[in-house]
Amino acid sequence: MAKRVATEYVNASLTLTEAEMRSLTSLCGTQQLRQQIFVLENGNQEMVLEDEAGGESIRLTFERRGGRYRCSLSCRVVQPGLTDALRKMVSSFKGDAVVNRIYPGFTMVYHYLGGNVVRIVECKGDAIRTVFEHESALTAMESRYKLCAVEEEIAIVRGAVNELLDLRNTLTDADRIAEIDERLRHHSRLLFALEA
Repeated sequence: MAKRVATEYVNASLTLTEAEMRSLTSLCGTQQLRQQIFVLENGNQEMVLEDEAGGESIRLTFERRGGRYRCSLSCRVVQPGLTDALRKMVSSFKGDAVVNRIYPGFTMVYHYLGGNVVRIVECKGDAIRTVFEHESALTAMESRYKLCAVEEEIAIVRGAVNELLDLRNTLTDADRIAEIDERLRHHSRLLFALEA
């Protein structure tokens, strides 16, 4: 089986109650991640999760609205501990997400709605193949996308493309440039699909 290079979370969103925020803290503790929680103005919270073994960390910002905490997240992780923790968060707390699991030569794109995988697509070169799709997933995805505008996703992907282009312009290592070019190709296909 191919070894995963990285996992990208594109426009993942979680909405949690006060009690679920405590459960989230416990979940991260069981994943053996170092946690730092900061309480911000208006009751917002920021959580930093660090995989001490790999030195990788992510920052989650939870905005408090009407007694609930909402987190929108786009990030790329490499370490298995963080990858597994994010997967469990989306699943356990019924989040929505598009997750790109990147392998050498191909990418598996997982679509989560309400914490469940509703679609899996394989992107290999220019070929896109649906591996799995829940029976009612298409109608659920269509209605969900109508509710939370596709334009937001397009803006996020465009922002990721801009960051990748900026990073590419600073690199001199041919292998890293090739990796960035592959990610740019993937993002351009994703943009094409979203804009269609």
